[in-house]
Amino acid sequence: MQITVAAVGRMKSSPAAQQWQDYAKRLTWPISLKEVEMRKKLPEAQMVLGEAELLSAAVPVDALLIALDPVGKSLSSEAFAAQMQRWMSDGQSQFAFVIGGAGGLAAGLVARARFKLSLSEMTWPHMLARVMLIEQLYRAQCILTKHPYHR
Repeated sequence: MQITVAAVGRMKSSPAAQQWQDYAKRLTWPISLKEVEMRKKLPEAQMVLGEAELLSAAVPVDALLIALDPVGKSLSSEAFAAQMQRWMSDGQSQFAFVIGGAGGLAAGLVARARFKLSLSEMTWPHMLARVMLIEQLYRAQCILTKHPYHR
């Protein structure tokens, strides 16, 4: 199994980056973070389309595409773990989660996604959304392996 998280912006050295690294070390599922950013300042609509191209290029060809989107499906931790297990049982071995920038994800990229996931109805900073996602991936792994982290 391989998980890719493609996200707009760079974490650099920050508390969020440290938390990401902590969970990445705990996960036994291989995970990579591919950060993309536009070099030019453009109007928001053009920026979102440009970011979508960069995000699409960062996603492995055979990966199941999952868009983090505010209108996506909100799942409990247990339901998220069960969904990951179903996909793995169906033979899926590559997963790609995409996280947009301040303008969100382009509609075309969201439409291509096999699953739209909402972390919450609330708005969160993009760097924090990455940490929330990797924590839920780690929690899903713990649920599936009956590790005591999830009680």
